[in-house]
Amino acid sequence: MARPSVADARREQIIEATLQTIAKHGISSTTLDRIATTAGMSRGHVRHFVGNRDALLIDAARWFYTVDTSAPSILPEHVSTLTEALDYLFGSEFTSSTDDNAIVLGFVELSRTSAEIAQVLSEVYLSTEQRLLELIRSAHPAVSAQRQTDAATAVLTAALGSVFMEDFNQDPDRPARARRSIDGLLASL
Repeated sequence: MARPSVADARREQIIEATLQTIAKHGISSTTLDRIATTAGMSRGHVRHFVGNRDALLIDAARWFYTVDTSAPSILPEHVSTLTEALDYLFGSEFTSSTDDNAIVLGFVELSRTSAEIAQVLSEVYLSTEQRLLELIRSAHPAVSAQRQTDAATAVLTAALGSVFMEDFNQDPDRPARARRSIDGLLASL
């Protein structure tokens, strides 16, 4: 069995340090120097293993969304039913204001000036919406394709709105209200 390369291990260490730095300092203050300090190595080593900051941030975004899944998505791979998807999207693991949410907000901010980051986020959210559509089709096969698509968009939009609002307006009842709204929408299908 082949041993993992030192370069791969260092690259992963740097990407994890990048994500920690984004969570702690925000995207605009995520510098190669701060990443190097967090990773416990020199700035030169960071550049050697990952290149420049822009390339590193793109790699970090891709890694962040695919580390636990084979396809970019905000839904965990184990989610296989619409109920499981809703439980996740409106549950405490997803809706809590965490470092992951700070990282996502950093990438969203960066997507306004980086077409590459915007592409990564677009792939992730369109892939997630497609998974939701498949789950809705399975749960509501008699509903028109347009209504199924609209419902998938509504689920994702409500979940993201709920979680992003939590970062600046904490309301412990918001996720439950959003879930009830989505449950009502899906029941009307």
